[in-house]
Amino acid sequence: MVALATPFTAGAIDWKAFAAMIERQIAGGSSALVPCGSSGEAATLTHEEHSEVVRFVVEQARARIPVIAGTGSNATAEAVRLTREAKKAGAAAALMISPYYNRPTQEGLKLHYLRVADEADLPIILYNIPGRTGRAIEAATVAELATHPNIIGLKESDQLDHTLDVLHAVPADFEIYAGDDSTTLTVIANGGAGVITTIGNLVPREMADLAAAALAGDFAKARALQRRLFPLMRAAFTEVNPIPLKHGLALLGLCRDELRLPLVPMTHAGRRAELAAALRGLGALA
Repeated sequence: MVALATPFTAGAIDWKAFAAMIERQIAGGSSALVPCGSSGEAATLTHEEHSEVVRFVVEQARARIPVIAGTGSNATAEAVRLTREAKKAGAAAALMISPYYNRPTQEGLKLHYLRVADEADLPIILYNIPGRTGRAIEAATVAELATHPNIIGLKESDQLDHTLDVLHAVPADFEIYAGDDSTTLTVIANGGAGVITTIGNLVPREMADLAAAALAGDFAKARALQRRLFPLMRAAFTEVNPIPLKHGLALLGLCRDELRLPLVPMTHAGRRAELAAALRGLGALA
């Protein structure tokens, strides 16, 4: 599943480029579209734009693959509103980052997620990324939340030990997704359900093949794909996501290398060269 970037031109959302990017994902074998996450610069979208992006992706997908809308907020009431809007737009589920900046206790995290799950009535994938939020969702908290019928999975961007603790704590039907491209094979090999990918924006078919091979238990193929993709996985995170991603998309002619402040485009020549070389190594760039 791909965490979609949001293309901009002169500060506005570039809907034409966005439509082409969505079509490329569907043709490339992605299993679901995930707008309004970190890769989509959700933190810089207005509330109106946020809902408009979700509606647009649902309409463009035309039920060919599901849309899992990013609907997180550091205010519980706002997370409820965004999730209700996503359901109204036709999203199949919501991906919900933990409240950021306020750094709630585990009890606060639990009550936050339960409130949204109760009031918005849409399947929810929790999103644990303490490097951005300042607070991890502990394995015991995830296990408690997994008993709610509307809380169906977790996107995991934490240390491997934490991921393994979660995998051992939750029921077998609770789905764990790698939240970092480089952990795709490891998470799936340990019982995970797939990946919500960043570099899939650049190479959708390759990431789809990696996830499919690992889920099928073809670990020889999956290891070969992981090794082949690793230079791009590394180059795409030499600066905070989605700065390198936007540069890579621009190199491929898919959108402008434009972000919203406070993010700015890549200027480090060595990192730009590393990203271009990784794309060339995969045959994505001439």
